[in-house]
Amino acid sequence: MYSWGGGTKDWKKPGAYKFDSARAPYLDALAKDASKRGPRTYTMRDEPDMKLVDPNGKEISSKSKNPLLFGIDVTGSMVSWPAEIFDRLPLIYQTLSQYRDDLEISFSAIGDANTDRFPLQINRFGKGLDLEEHIKALCPEGGGGGQISESYELFAYFMLEHCKTENAVSPCMIIYGDEKFYNKIDPAQVAHYIGDKLQTELDSGSVWKKLMQRFDIYFLHKPYGEGNSPSTDKEVIKHWADSLGRERIIELPSAERAVDVAIGLIAKKWGHYADFKENLSARQEDDSVKDSVYASLRIIGKDMSTKSVVDTSSKKKTKPLSELPDDKK
Repeated sequence: MYSWGGGTKDWKKPGAYKFDSARAPYLDALAKDASKRGPRTYTMRDEPDMKLVDPNGKEISSKSKNPLLFGIDVTGSMVSWPAEIFDRLPLIYQTLSQYRDDLEISFSAIGDANTDRFPLQINRFGKGLDLEEHIKALCPEGGGGGQISESYELFAYFMLEHCKTENAVSPCMIIYGDEKFYNKIDPAQVAHYIGDKLQTELDSGSVWKKLMQRFDIYFLHKPYGEGNSPSTDKEVIKHWADSLGRERIIELPSAERAVDVAIGLIAKKWGHYADFKENLSARQEDDSVKDSVYASLRIIGKDMSTKSVVDTSSKKKTKPLSELPDDKK
């Protein structure tokens, strides 16, 4: 597993990449604290730690200018992909925090509210070693309903109504998945899992569009059935593109490269793509591996604008969706 600290001795090209020297003392402290806990491990849980990830009645918030949200589909069709993402937690945090040292991350798990016991697991924001406990609190249930849809829309509703990022300048949301979201948000599911009372069902596409006024959202698409269902993949991509836009649907080459693509995406967004390429080259010698990552990121413009995507008008006092009359939703 990837380890905490700025050392690169286990990389394919040790010494070919160095983390920001200004962050070295911080990374050394992380490594020291992590060593006290023993080797990193990740054991599949029978159920999540609901004291940490229960969404019912919960609010999460970040004071960071650069909050980052991950929503990870943990149903059966995602097979080992969630574990591969969790394994690379130190790489995600240590690479991106050198670009923006106030970075805070929230990891959440997404399932199917029609079939799973724990279809929505929400972590608060955190940084450094706290993120280890957040990851370990999640349960990749491995369920799902087999209808090529999962409850991503419940995650969207929660983040729209119960996630506060008042200082955000460059907020980003990354969703890993391989299926569609349900077209309607079910009031009964919202009441049961989140605790809000809706007057009627909501249009999921409208909720995603409203959420995009606050976050730069990307859907990182895993091939369905390990790449053996091109017609299903086309259907899923179109479904998401109708709400987010095709340029925000990123196709992933493999489970092992899923985190590389996410880091590269943020590095481009924040103007550090050259550093990311050095990082990747130090870890991967095979040009075909690196090229697969670059190909996934080809539709993301290099050194994207770092201007805020936040709609400042949303900071006016507004009623939550659950309190609006039908014609205002």
